[in-house]
Order: sequence, then C-alpha cells, then structure tokens
Amino acid sequence: MTSVQSYHERLRTLSEASVHIHFDAFTDIDWDHPDFAIDPADPRWVLPAADPLGGHPWYQEQPLEVRTRIGLWRYANIVKVGMQFENVLIRGVMDYLFSLRNQDPEFRYLTHEVTEECHHTQMFQEFVNRAGADVPGGRRSFRVLSRFLPLAGSLIPESFFTGVLAGEEPIDHLQKAILRSGDEIHPLMRRLMQIHVAEEARHISFAHEFLRVKVPGYGRARRGALSVAFPVIMRVLGDVIVVPDRKTAETIGVPHWVIKDIFWKSPDGEKMLRDLFSDVRMLAEDIGLMNRASRRVWKALRIDGRPSRHRGEPAPHAA
Repeated sequence: MTSVQSYHERLRTLSEASVHIHFDAFTDIDWDHPDFAIDPADPRWVLPAADPLGGHPWYQEQPLEVRTRIGLWRYANIVKVGMQFENVLIRGVMDYLFSLRNQDPEFRYLTHEVTEECHHTQMFQEFVNRAGADVPGGRRSFRVLSRFLPLAGSLIPESFFTGVLAGEEPIDHLQKAILRSGDEIHPLMRRLMQIHVAEEARHISFAHEFLRVKVPGYGRARRGALSVAFPVIMRVLGDVIVVPDRKTAETIGVPHWVIKDIFWKSPDGEKMLRDLFSDVRMLAEDIGLMNRASRRVWKALRIDGRPSRHRGEPAPHAA
C-alpha cells in the first residue's frame, strides 16, 4: 500500500469514527441541570495545580474567594480563545475545501471536522455566556489577524495546518493534564474538556497525517521555508492560546510579574513550554523539518527538547 493509499484509508477511518462518536453542544450537555449551574462563588472554580496559573505560589496564597474569581475568569477566557481559534479554523478549512477535486476523501473528513468544530464554538460560547464574564479571548493582534489567517487554507495549506496544530496541541496538552490530575473541578468544565479532548484527538490526528503525507513531496525550497516557519507558528499561536495578555491579567488582578514568571521565565514555566510541543517536535523530525537552521529557531524560541516517543506521551517523560 502506498503512502497516499494509507492516508486515504486513514481518512476513511476518521470519517467513520466521526459518524459513530460525535457530540452536540445542546444534546450532550444538560445546561440547565442543577449540577452544571455556574455560581461564581463555587470553590470548584479554583484552578487546579495542573493549570500554569493554578500551580503558581502567588495564586495558591490568595484567599479562596480571590482564587475562585480568578479561576472562573481564566476558564472563561481560555474557552473564548478556543472559540475564536476554531472559528478561524472553520473558515480556513472551508477555504481549503472549496477547490478540492471530486472523489477526494479529504472533503468528507474535513466537513465532519468542521461540523464538530461548529458544535465546539457553540459549546464554548454558551459557557462564556452563562459564566457572565465579559472576556476578550485572544489578544487584540490575534483578533485583527483572524480576518486574514483563513486565506492560508488554500494559499499555503502546510502553514495553515501547522497553525491548526499550534492551536490544538497546547490546549489539548493542558486539558489532558487537568483531567489526569484527579483534582476536583466544576462538573460543567470537566464535561466540556472531556468532549473537546475526545473530538480533538481526531482533528490533531488528521493534521499530523496531512503534514506527514504532503510535506515530504514538496520541493527543497518549500520544505526549507516550512522548516523555519514551523517552530515560529507553534510558538506564536501557542502563546495566543495559553498566555493571557497583560490587560486581561490586570482585569482579574493578577500582577504582570506573575504572568511573566509563569509564561515562561521560571524553571517550571520553561519546562511546561517545552512539554507543550513535544508531539510536534516528533512530527517535525519524522517529516524532515529538523535541520541545522530550524533547530536553531526551535532553540531560540525555547521550545526545543527531546521529541515524544509516541503521540500523547505524558509530559514528565516527554520533556
């Protein structure tokens, strides 16, 4: 079986999985159930230690009501960023799909993915609305650029799907760490994370397979350009997803020095930054995007390190 045939078979498997296992934002979440009610004073909004801010000594030393207020705001803002990012993803994928030829199996899988992402945007915005937090989501520069980023879907698809991974991998990493930690979190947030992790596994798998099949066939110049752009896209979009901007931090009362320490000045912050990209380092190695020039960029951006041995390897062993 050729690599293209294997790729098409993989797409068929992902498409069938999307048919048999999928979620609806207003069918699979009982928003009005008493257990899912959002009380801003509920201590279950306190951030777990697996969250970068939740694990910082400054946060842990704050009174319970302060930790609760900050926790709900941070959850809401991350969810809002996720909604904005997936909105860009949907528009970019549809731009990519517009010119696909008949019989191309990418069309069926990617329309499944777009459908799922639409449900995610509904799910995320509903949470933000019910939380009552007027959060901005991504930093202003990202919100402005979001008008143009979807054009990369058809113009430079390898960069676009690299950007997809740059947004999906860090949030997936953090959500899995929180779910694995066993810490008590609000049941509504736990349900959102469970749904998101379950479906994002397919989306991340596709982006990996897309780049794994397409990139080796590109010319030397195109691969060289992507090898250098790859870590830059990862770092820039990863920060958009994970790091609250200064104005947002000030709004919820988190000192700027705390944000700087967490993202990514402290030893724990530096390790977390590298951990977020261990899977994509593995992908870059596998598809020939690690070379002398690109390794320097990975190192300069402080996201270098040993790649994962397999996708989804827990962070302590993948650092």
